[in-house]
Amino acid sequence: MKNIPSTLKSAARTALLGAFTLGALGTIAAFAQEAAPAVPAAPAAPAFTVDKGDTTWMMISTILVLLMTIPGLALFYGGLVRAKNMLSVLMQVFTITSVVMIVWVFYGYSLAFTPGNAFVGGLSKMFLAGVDVTTLSETFTKGVAIPELVFVLFQMTFACITPALIVGAFAERVKFSAVILFTILWVTFVYFPIAHMVWFWGGPSAYSDPSGLIFGFGAIDFAGGTVVHINAGIAGLVGALMIGKRIGYNKDIMAPHSMTLTMVGASLLWVGWFGFNAGSNLEANAYAVLAMINTFVATAAAAVTWIVLETLLRGKASMLGAVSGAVTGLVAVTPAAGFAGPMGAIVLGIVATCVCYFFVSVVKNKFGYDDSLDVFGIHCIGGIIGALGTGILVNPALGGAGIVDYSTADFAAGYAGTATQLWSQFKGVLVTVLWSGIGSAILYKIVDMIVGLRPTADAEREGLDLTSHGEAAYHP
Repeated sequence: MKNIPSTLKSAARTALLGAFTLGALGTIAAFAQEAAPAVPAAPAAPAFTVDKGDTTWMMISTILVLLMTIPGLALFYGGLVRAKNMLSVLMQVFTITSVVMIVWVFYGYSLAFTPGNAFVGGLSKMFLAGVDVTTLSETFTKGVAIPELVFVLFQMTFACITPALIVGAFAERVKFSAVILFTILWVTFVYFPIAHMVWFWGGPSAYSDPSGLIFGFGAIDFAGGTVVHINAGIAGLVGALMIGKRIGYNKDIMAPHSMTLTMVGASLLWVGWFGFNAGSNLEANAYAVLAMINTFVATAAAAVTWIVLETLLRGKASMLGAVSGAVTGLVAVTPAAGFAGPMGAIVLGIVATCVCYFFVSVVKNKFGYDDSLDVFGIHCIGGIIGALGTGILVNPALGGAGIVDYSTADFAAGYAGTATQLWSQFKGVLVTVLWSGIGSAILYKIVDMIVGLRPTADAEREGLDLTSHGEAAYHP
């Protein structure tokens, strides 16, 4: 990728400094979305019940999801790169997390979780207008709610980790300024709309209200198989292809510099993932426990499966393989966490690992793309297997929890049939892949035109720690 001429450096800096304002204000207009009218005050009846236990669990879950991002994901990715790029990865993940938090409360929450159209919400809660200590968000039980502020925070952590996942696909060869500008644009035009399409609905008390497009398909995604993993995974692949391969790829040794830190990071991911999955139930009840046990067993099954595959096919089991399997299981079980039964979750972990192993060890080498840390091979492919598998394993006949029909008087859980549910899941996956893939390609091109995507060859060879940040993760 060509470098920006020196005469444009000043303009590039100015553009970067204005990127945040661009994301917060100017880019909204591109949606051609009128601000939704102010939400009228809720009627006094029926009153929602707020349980301190639910609120406490959601606060803890929010902190757990932050833990899986920083330090979890940062250490996991950091250990996988070469020592000269360790600090750059830590900086990217840490800064993405911080920037997205601000973007989320400015306008992200409003675009994702207020009425608008089938694709994106409105601006009625921009800058959290109308959200205070008295407002509530209904859970999945009619008449039960949690403080809206805790829902805002919980969903905020999802918005933070998703773009942070993307950077693993082109680690060691991207400008820091490009990462941050891309993040602001990407969450605005890709993440917030996908979150709205998948998760926005009226709630149990208003189930017939307009919902997001993918929710309207009847597709189910308990904790983010489409919103987080497929979304980030396809964006990562597009970025890896557009930025190009690392200098020396398939010629120089590019082994992880610290499997110790990678194992620590993966373990923190697993711990934090309980907030990710069990927290998505929004209540501290048996369904949260179901999501928790599935997060245990699917991950364990996937890790063991990857270890067995390596032993049989390569003769040795590696720590890298063990943690890759664990993350694959976590990804695959995410959409199914509160829907599948434990035995179904184990099967899902095994199947996803076999498919992801094939993509990581065979497909990537066959096509020669440089997905540095296997974001596409694990997150996108694992997310697709999980999303489709959820459509099967939710069946009560297979030990699943069934899908609640909120149009019935008793909110009975049933199953529309394998073909029907799989078709709904497939449509949700397809929309996510197309929206994220096409949208990301456009945004990478825009970022490349403004600040450039790739550092100079000399800077890349020296390492991004020193050339981008003027400091190193380690000193002799």
